[in-house]
Amino acid sequence: MYSTVQFIHSYWAYLVLFVVLIATINALAGLFGNKEYQPKDFRLSLFALIVTHIQLLIGLVLYFISPLGLKSIMNNGMGTVMKDSVLRLYAVEHITVMLLAVVLITIGYSKHKKKLTSKPKFKTLSIFYTLALIFMLSRIPWQQWFA
Repeated sequence: MYSTVQFIHSYWAYLVLFVVLIATINALAGLFGNKEYQPKDFRLSLFALIVTHIQLLIGLVLYFISPLGLKSIMNNGMGTVMKDSVLRLYAVEHITVMLLAVVLITIGYSKHKKKLTSKPKFKTLSIFYTLALIFMLSRIPWQQWFA
């Protein structure tokens, strides 16, 4: 089960990064291009929200069944995990930062819906989605992706 969930989580991450990147670029283009907010913009930001939430659920399952997640903390102790950069990345940093990224996307999506005109909608999406994308990129285990 662990290898299946890890496989799904790893490959779904490509979709998440792609969709969040496109949604972020779209929001920035709308903001700086003074474009009108269209239904396609709404759908793109919603799709980014959906794929990140699905990834969060898959990731939470993985965190609890993986030997590098919660089991690592339980078996080694938090002191040992925090001293080991690889264990710390998987057991603490990755889940914390990715959770923050999902929260940023959720807040950005919710706040943008309350805005009445295009510029504030794009501005809100641009800020929150860009921060979320930066957070995601900062804590992806790149060595495992390209191994």
